Amino acid sequence: LNVTDEKFVLDTLAGCIEYKSLLDVVVNAFFVRDGRYCLISERNLYIVICYLATFQLEELGLQHFSRIVKSLDTAKMQKFLRFFFNALYLNTWIKDEWSQFYDSLYVKENWIDPLLRWQPKVQQLIEQLTDILNNRTTTVKRSTVTQPKEFNLTVPKPRAIPIPLPMPLLEKRPPVPPSTYKPPKERKQLEEIKTKNRRKAEVLLLKANTNQFRCATMKPEKGEVCYKILYFLKIPQEVVPFLPQYFKAVWELVLRQYFAELQIDNIPIKLNAAAILREGALYQRKMEQELKRIENLLRGAGDPSEFLEWQKQMRGKDLEEQLTEIECRRLQGKLSHEEALLAHQTVIQENKKKADLMREEKADLMHQYAEKHLQEQKEMRELVEQVVEGHKNAKQAKIKLQKYKQQIVQEVCEENRELLRQALEEEEEKLRKRYELIQQIRAIESLPSLRHKFVDLTETGGHGLICEMSIVELRERLALLREAQKAAEEEKRDQIIHEKQAKEQLLLDKLDQISLFRAELGRAAALKQEEKKRKSQSGERPMKDERILNLQKKIVEKTMERKKQAGLL
Repeated sequence: LNVTDEKFVLDTLAGCIEYKSLLDVVVNAFFVRDGRYCLISERNLYIVICYLATFQLEELGLQHFSRIVKSLDTAKMQKFLRFFFNALYLNTWIKDEWSQFYDSLYVKENWIDPLLRWQPKVQQLIEQLTDILNNRTTTVKRSTVTQPKEFNLTVPKPRAIPIPLPMPLLEKRPPVPPSTYKPPKERKQLEEIKTKNRRKAEVLLLKANTNQFRCATMKPEKGEVCYKILYFLKIPQEVVPFLPQYFKAVWELVLRQYFAELQIDNIPIKLNAAAILREGALYQRKMEQELKRIENLLRGAGDPSEFLEWQKQMRGKDLEEQLTEIECRRLQGKLSHEEALLAHQTVIQENKKKADLMREEKADLMHQYAEKHLQEQKEMRELVEQVVEGHKNAKQAKIKLQKYKQQIVQEVCEENRELLRQALEEEEEKLRKRYELIQQIRAIESLPSLRHKFVDLTETGGHGLICEMSIVELRERLALLREAQKAAEEEKRDQIIHEKQAKEQLLLDKLDQISLFRAELGRAAALKQEEKKRKSQSGERPMKDERILNLQKKIVEKTMERKKQAGLL
């Protein structure tokens, strides 16, 4: 062997002996899992490949490592590399086993992390080996060897002396436009629109006051419909006269909806089982409550009708108080708006005074800044002259250093070329010899071996278990189980039919009960509507509260004061 080859072999032998405990963990696990059919005589081969992949892969490089792997048996190398470079195995049990011999942090940083970093590139090598096993031809792209070239260093040009920048002159600011101190035209336009809208609202209010609610002065045949609408919306009759006139359109929509519902109620609706049972339970609860009420009356309990009338009256009073409070809040909001406008006008006057003071201070500061800038410019000119003298001496030293570096680079490049050429020639001869040996071994191993085995369906497996049976016996037992399953399904089907018939009979009974209850409830509702017609009376509109009148007066005073200040501004 050459000196380099002898050194490489001795280093690998010494490394395999030094790290024998680590390599045995991986190789033993390979023989237990994926290499069960591999020869034990090839154990040393897997130990060497494991050592090179773990400790020498970065020094050899992927190209030399792939040549060594391809020179060996492809099937064995493909199995071992796929097992060893599995990311799950490296992160779990291999890491834990190696941590028993060395520190866990040292193992992770020096051995596990480099293997995980090389894993994608080695995966490409494994795919190439699988393609060779499947009789595929893969085109391997050989990386072009870089050929060093001489440095084409450019001579730097002498730096020019920087010209001092001219002094920045302040631009003349445009004067403040007079429109800032005048009220905008949009405000006048908004006020005109507000006055027009107010006049329209007053006209609509007069029309609404003249034309009262139609439901209050309706024909007798349409009175029943109005009371039904009030009952449908759950609004007490005492509140009707106090509602504002703006809800007229809403009432018309409600009337249309109610008439549409009256027409739809006559259509028969088909109920499902859940709806029938739910309605039957509801009527059953109502019947029980009615029986309890009658029992309480028989025992001497009182009638709650007086309490309900008192409750309606109190709700009407509460509604009147709520409407007055809402009106008061609206007027208070309007009053606060007027006060805010007055405060805004006073702030504008104060801002004008502050702006005049700021202009005077700004003129003084600009004068001081101009003087300071002149002094700084003089100091910068002196510094530029000193720096130019220092640059002249530094340029001569740089030129000498660049010439010396160029000579060293040329000598190193020539030596590297000769060494690389010799190494490539030696490697090509070794690979050619190994390839010939591999082809001979593969031809010997590719001889086929035939094996035949006949199966008898009436015999058992012969494993020595109590529950063993032949395939014929298994088929007979499965046929008996299917017959028993069909008989159970027929019994269950008959049971379901009986339950369904009982449920249908229950639903028919419930429907008869529901129809009786609906008829009785319809009669009771008609009687209640007739009683409500007799008791309904028209109420008078309430007078305005004193608080509302006082707030309206204050708003008028504030608007007059604001207009006076606007005229002064």
